[in-house]
Amino acid sequence: MQQQYVIILAGGTGSRMKSDIPKQFIELQGAPIIIHSLKRFINYNLNIQIIISVHKNYKNHLENIFQKFNLETKNIQIVFGGDTRFQSVKNGLNLIQDLDAVVGIHDSARPFVSLKTIQNCFETAAIKGNAIPCISINESLRKISNNINSSINRNEYKIIQTPQCFLVSKIKKAFEQEYNFVFTDDATVLETIGEKIVLVEGNEENIKITSPHDLLIAKALIHEE
Repeated sequence: MQQQYVIILAGGTGSRMKSDIPKQFIELQGAPIIIHSLKRFINYNLNIQIIISVHKNYKNHLENIFQKFNLETKNIQIVFGGDTRFQSVKNGLNLIQDLDAVVGIHDSARPFVSLKTIQNCFETAAIKGNAIPCISINESLRKISNNINSSINRNEYKIIQTPQCFLVSKIKKAFEQEYNFVFTDDATVLETIGEKIVLVEGNEENIKITSPHDLLIAKALIHEE
């Protein structure tokens, strides 16, 4: 079996959450959101190698959290995040030398990713080179262009989630290029070097907590679990 890595992106400062601390450190049922996210991957694979890309001002805070929650850290490395998602991911990828491994890249503020989604992404990426989880859109959509709006077919669109999983050899090659503002996620970076993106089924609960409203939904979800 190929070695598996996951890069957890925790470099944000949580400005949209309007909180004194970044969203990934806000507690949810007694534990920071990032702890819930980490445990999803540890439960999937006890030997997975974890790289956390964190804002330099919160490295000590993160290490204190590990101690408080008795988290085994022998498989965890910490790297500083950059000014962009692109740079934060690149800093994490620089720690991985095994080009035959599979790496997942996951938002720390997605604590409800399912075991099935994680497994599906890693296993598909090992075979096809990449795997990007997505879900369908249930709402009607309209496109606005030059102040004119028109209906569009929602079946032609998907909502993209994480973990986005890749063969290390392919994603490291993609991140050798210069940063571009169109890089809103890691699949987009890979796509620009000519790789075909493979979509797999995600899970609806796998929300990204970015606002106070999202936090209310998260509290309901964790209570339900």
